Amino acid sequence: MTQPSPTPRAYLSRRYHLSASHRLHTTAFTDEQNRAAYGKCNNPHGHGHNYIVEVTLGGPVDPVTGMVCDLGALDAFAREHLLSRFDHQNLNTLAEFQSSVSTTENFTREVHRIFSTFPHAQLTRVRIEETSNNSFEYTGADSNRKAETQ
Repeated sequence: MTQPSPTPRAYLSRRYHLSASHRLHTTAFTDEQNRAAYGKCNNPHGHGHNYIVEVTLGGPVDPVTGMVCDLGALDAFAREHLLSRFDHQNLNTLAEFQSSVSTTENFTREVHRIFSTFPHAQLTRVRIEETSNNSFEYTGADSNRKAETQ
């Protein structure tokens, strides 16, 4: 007896563009420590980036549509939960960064938290390009943490 073939699983990556400013600064440091840790990114007036946010979602390929998820639904979700929230904003003034430094590492984690609630496919990765030289990724799982604690 042959086993039924599993539904094919595929991954979709979609990119969104937004502009935002921030200042890297923590109250846990003195002004001198902040300047040493963050350099020019600690400018009291802040600075901005044209971010490229890439989300990767996975799921079974729908046998009728041939897609992982409806791109229209994904784009609508991104407009409502990502772009309307962060585009043309100072990240330091937002509630999401009141208890954490507005680094792109933390921004990537926040975007991951948001897209993990997308109901039509499973989020596997968020990647944010801050500059042509700097990009950050977050998968939501820290496989090294488990190994370190055992």
